[in-house]
Amino acid sequence: MKHVVLALSGGMDSTCLLMHYLANGYQATCISYAYGQKHVIEIEKAKDTIELCRKNQHIIHHHIVDLSPAMKLFDSALTSDDQKIPTGHYEEEQMKLTVVPNRNAIFASILYGFALSKAKQSGERVVLALGVHSGDHAIYPDCRPEFYQSLHEAFKIGNWDHELVEFDLPFIHGNKETILLNALESTTKLGLDFDAVLTNTITSYNPDSDGKSSGTSGSDIERILAFHAIGRKDPIDYVKPWENILSNALAIEEEFKGDLHG
Repeated sequence: MKHVVLALSGGMDSTCLLMHYLANGYQATCISYAYGQKHVIEIEKAKDTIELCRKNQHIIHHHIVDLSPAMKLFDSALTSDDQKIPTGHYEEEQMKLTVVPNRNAIFASILYGFALSKAKQSGERVVLALGVHSGDHAIYPDCRPEFYQSLHEAFKIGNWDHELVEFDLPFIHGNKETILLNALESTTKLGLDFDAVLTNTITSYNPDSDGKSSGTSGSDIERILAFHAIGRKDPIDYVKPWENILSNALAIEEEFKGDLHG
């Protein structure tokens, strides 16, 4: 059976990525990272997704890797107690505060080492998949295609048997909207309810103590607008009713567009 190794954060993108590969007949191994993130509830969401898939007879292995002692040393609003999570549009300058230095390189290195080990043990090729997409590139330089091309080349230079691991970034030229549309197709093919799957995700960087999404962080705004673009209501719980959350996101989008052309 085809095998894929991927990072499952508990967020929307990685969950949709998992659905994509399951729908295409892959057995999956998922790695979730605890890296000192303030929105650590996403790990529980990842566990919920794994449980849902297993109940539907999908073979999935799940590992949680604790990187928090190391990555709490990094400077980022996502991990530093003395920094607040910025709110507003994802493209605004202050959103760079949510960058965790070298995060994706660290995550990808662990995934690659695991995928290569698994491939050598089984003697079969393994796909290493990541859910990065074009909407991330402006804020996160470690989501750009050229970054992953360079990283893959470095891994090939630094490892024997590298031909056993295939890099795949199926969403790299898409955005949140196309990711959701892909998930609609995948969940239908799998016989899963789209809303039930996406309920087990969180995108907010600043959820409340009950795990409800704020609707105010840049990641929230992007997700809300994507659901609106495909004509669906986001099934997760927000701190305010969906109508209020959507209205705020649309207002922020319009204000940002006005600033660009002002």
